[in-house]
Amino acid sequence: MRLRTDGGNRFQPHYRRQDMTENEKLQEIWKSYEDEHDHLAVGTAEVVRWAVSKGLMELPKIDPYEIASQKMSRALREEYATDEHGRRYRVNHAIKVSINGVQTTIWGILGHAPRKHMETAFAQRREQIIGDCFHLKTDVDVYNDLNPTEQPIQLGLDFTEDVAEREVMLVS
Repeated sequence: MRLRTDGGNRFQPHYRRQDMTENEKLQEIWKSYEDEHDHLAVGTAEVVRWAVSKGLMELPKIDPYEIASQKMSRALREEYATDEHGRRYRVNHAIKVSINGVQTTIWGILGHAPRKHMETAFAQRREQIIGDCFHLKTDVDVYNDLNPTEQPIQLGLDFTEDVAEREVMLVS
């Protein structure tokens, strides 16, 4: 991918390949909409309607089992309970596994799932947090580089005090 700057304030992809991933194609559609509409902030539903009307994408064929599975996963992810110490915790914990070369999600209930499942779930969630922090830091660094005349935005990534503060608030 080759990047070029537009006015020094925005990086834009400058490529067209036949072997683009689905995400890259969707990103290109997004950029096309933005270019055509003066980069106004907009919701993705409006861009999808525009892209379908222009023949840039087709609506997906819907598998009702996949939709129901996604809804169930969302519901499981959002289920919380409170223990006898007043701590609110996530009840259901997912792990990503590969079965016969197909990635799938396996859910376990905290307090009932085997220790190995919970160790894997916690480790995978920690990796997601690290990935989010890495990308957040990169975004802040790029923003600061693109705006050298402004005071740099500072980003702290040590959450020890933040977590301790929330634990104290829970006890109070």
